[in-house]
Amino acid sequence: MNAPRRKSRYSAWALLREGLRGQRGWTPAWEDRDPEPEYEVIVIGGGGHGLATAYYLARTHGIRRVAVLEKGWIGGGNTGRNTTIIRSNYFHPQSAALYDLSVSLYEGLSRELDYNIMFSQRGIMEVAHTDAEMESIARAVNAMRINGVDIEMIDRDAVLGMAPLLDASPDCRWPVRGALLQRRGGTARHDAVAWGYARAADTLGVHIIQGCEVQGFEIEAGRAVGVRTNRGTLRAGRIGMAVAGSSSVLASLAGFRLPLQSYTLQAMVSEPLEPCLDTVVMSTSNGAYVSQSDKGELVIGGNLDRCPSYAQRGSFAVTQSVLASIVEMFPSFATLKLMRQWGGTVDASPDNSPIIGPTPLPGLYLNCGWGTGGFKAIPAGGTVFAQLLATGEHHPLSAAFDLSRFTTGALIDESHAGVQH
Repeated sequence: MNAPRRKSRYSAWALLREGLRGQRGWTPAWEDRDPEPEYEVIVIGGGGHGLATAYYLARTHGIRRVAVLEKGWIGGGNTGRNTTIIRSNYFHPQSAALYDLSVSLYEGLSRELDYNIMFSQRGIMEVAHTDAEMESIARAVNAMRINGVDIEMIDRDAVLGMAPLLDASPDCRWPVRGALLQRRGGTARHDAVAWGYARAADTLGVHIIQGCEVQGFEIEAGRAVGVRTNRGTLRAGRIGMAVAGSSSVLASLAGFRLPLQSYTLQAMVSEPLEPCLDTVVMSTSNGAYVSQSDKGELVIGGNLDRCPSYAQRGSFAVTQSVLASIVEMFPSFATLKLMRQWGGTVDASPDNSPIIGPTPLPGLYLNCGWGTGGFKAIPAGGTVFAQLLATGEHHPLSAAFDLSRFTTGALIDESHAGVQH
């Protein structure tokens, strides 16, 4: 005789009941704290970079009197509004080292945080449509290999083997010639990355404070010693900014300007369909890219909307351009309906590379300018920023991205690799 089935506390009925009751029966993943008057370090921004920074400050450097201040809710900014792509196929050695560290950290992040971030290394293909693009990709692959990035160039048949729904006609608008392929690249669940870091940081004693808007800085003897917020004044020995598209706004509150421009990067998802695309496909020429989520939705993105804006939505012109390119590359997707569309506000620097380092105001430090590369860089960005805030000195991988490069001319131009999210 079979033993009676044990009822799971996470059955469909249990989930429905908890939802209707406001989830009173579940233990929160992290505690939403009230601010205290003083901390050792304050991190402004409760997105991926801010949470990762706080986690590594506590875990790696033993600094646990840390507050993460978030104007809205955890992961409600760009971390929850992107296309979840992770890759390190960057051209310059400084960028390759930073982003490749991030890929390596992502590979072990679920185990480290004891939280499934759903990292799927399904590979990233950047498709070429002309012979000239194939030559450009060949040069990029050579440079990336010299930089130590595991990358390869594949021919037309290999591309169509990995993504058979691509239009194989030689006379279509975007014919397939070949592609750059990074097999270690892929996607991760954006919410899970934020929640995993938040839970792990909270466990180590970090204070996560939501609904806490920074409205100004406390400055004494020419040094930042605290922040003024809608929930009171908080003091700290060091203050870090990791607020993506709002970096220029906070910099103005601190009395200096940054070489950044804020743009909208939009994305959209289709209705769910059967599994049909098990890799990420990007186009060199038109900037559009697509992957399929675990729920079956096609996750679609494209280039920046070049009208400076803080609106978290995209323009119809960019939406139309992106979808036209996707449908021309994948004709079978033409009849799908869109389910959702959104935008994230990204801060783009003149050389398409991040800015990490001290600001003109002593005591205040920057982690910004990631443009379209913020999500993929979260673990590495948190690692190097935590060292900067803990010691006041650069991590070896972040020194090249100091704000001073815009006066010395030592720019790191990643216009090739920086167009995709």
